[in-house]
Amino acid sequence: MLCPVRSRLPSALFPLLLPALLATPLATQLRAQAPTATAPADAPDEAAVAFFLDEGLNRSQVMDHLSWICDVYGPRVTGSPNLRKAQAWATKAFGTFGLQNAHTEAWGPFGRGWRCDHVAMAVTGDNPWPVLAYPKVWSPGFDGRVSAEVVNVAAMTAEQLEAADLKGKIVLIETPREVSEPFDGTSKRFTAEDLLRKADQQRIEAARPSERAAAAASQNDFRMGFQRRQQMTEMVMKKRPLAIVDRASKGDYGTVFVQGASAIGKDGERGNPRAVDADVIPQFTIAVEHYNRMCRVLEKGIKVQVEVELRTTFFSDDLNDYNVIADLPGKDAELGQQLAMMGAHFDSWQSGTGATDNGCGSAVVMEASRLIAAYVAKSGVQPRRTIRACLWSGEEQGLLGSKGYVSQHLGTYESPLPEQALVSGYFNLDNGTGKVRGVYLQGNEGVAPIFRSWLRPFHVHDASTLTLDNTGGTDHLSFHGAGVPGFQFVQDPVSYDTRTHHSNMDVWDHAIADDLKQAAVVMATFVWQTAQRDGMLPRHKVEPRQERGARGGAPARTGGR
Repeated sequence: MLCPVRSRLPSALFPLLLPALLATPLATQLRAQAPTATAPADAPDEAAVAFFLDEGLNRSQVMDHLSWICDVYGPRVTGSPNLRKAQAWATKAFGTFGLQNAHTEAWGPFGRGWRCDHVAMAVTGDNPWPVLAYPKVWSPGFDGRVSAEVVNVAAMTAEQLEAADLKGKIVLIETPREVSEPFDGTSKRFTAEDLLRKADQQRIEAARPSERAAAAASQNDFRMGFQRRQQMTEMVMKKRPLAIVDRASKGDYGTVFVQGASAIGKDGERGNPRAVDADVIPQFTIAVEHYNRMCRVLEKGIKVQVEVELRTTFFSDDLNDYNVIADLPGKDAELGQQLAMMGAHFDSWQSGTGATDNGCGSAVVMEASRLIAAYVAKSGVQPRRTIRACLWSGEEQGLLGSKGYVSQHLGTYESPLPEQALVSGYFNLDNGTGKVRGVYLQGNEGVAPIFRSWLRPFHVHDASTLTLDNTGGTDHLSFHGAGVPGFQFVQDPVSYDTRTHHSNMDVWDHAIADDLKQAAVVMATFVWQTAQRDGMLPRHKVEPRQERGARGGAPARTGGR
């Protein structure tokens, strides 16, 4: 990262830095350099913003939306009955808000769905104790309660692992992980200095050579560790153990981060666990404290025996999955066929109820839709462009729902479909419960003066930062890669990465109502302004890496959220 304050700022970056700088002690020095006011054409619609703020902050329904999404329909694994029920509920809810043509739309084969019906694990023997364990998605169940000896293979060489008899064993696949006490706390908001650094971020290609080298070394270490873990897992699976157990790379105090199982492919390599004929061995993630205890006991030469129960159900009647789409039609004779879009992913992993990832973003999209529809009904002012709200599925498996939508409706950057030229912009929310602090511009400098103007009413609500930096790991990339301006909002991290992202603590209780109210108002404003402005949002040049829709590293998530 480049130094946040320099004696000379690049002219292209200064307008982006201004809002954050004005909140710092440098404000007095910099005000004299402020650019002239944005053209009135991109000034915020004061009447609409005033309505969104009043309705959205004082009579918000966002937490009730979130309760339905999480408490009633969570978790929402793609392909599961819970997601299907949530999609049906959301479709009906959009209609009650006043949106039209609310429907589900298939995006292509996904594979079989999965549900955990029951799980229990415990160490048995002279000193029994319960184990906090969660199965990975697509793990098959057992026929009743089973008991097996625990073996730790993490320190084995390839030769030792090849010679080991693991059939019928419960295999620990990783070494113990040291747990650090969170003396500084696990939740945080961005400070003014954090936001200034973020506004001053450059693409990694522009970083100093030493920083590039350090980043590359870190990525290489991670990649080598991941590859070794994958190789060990594949070797272990071929030996047909009863179950494979890990402890995740983060988590403590009973927070367990869990995702999907691995499968054995027909060629002996990694397979697709969603396939109807997939060969999957039961896999669990357990609390790191319980994992470490098992490892320490085994190191003392004492056997560990575990009893486990697991009942799961697979669903293969419909191998497709669906997005939820709803419109508020544009009334302008010339612009009505164009689109201002917003969205979030509706699917989740299984250990929590999918609140911060990404029930929060979905609830914000629904609340923003309600706010816009309520403003239209009260004011009589109609959107010029059609406003489209989208709830994606399959995001956790690789942005599948939004990629499917883009493929069907927009095409690719080189081979666009006609509708691609009609989408002015897409706005996404998927970084937890934190309030909106600004926007990642994805390198699109042309939108900077427009978004700076739209953020002005929200400076008092802590949203003022624009950064040219791109952020990865979620559905705006599907649009960005196809040449459509796609944006993710900058959000306070709160406890997203440390506690709730893909974990059993991803529940309604860890969502912050005031943050989501503010996010819904900002989302409604940006989508409304996009729908009402005379011209479409400026477009960007697609780089080859981005064009592929690669899942980059986001500040608060590492893919799949």
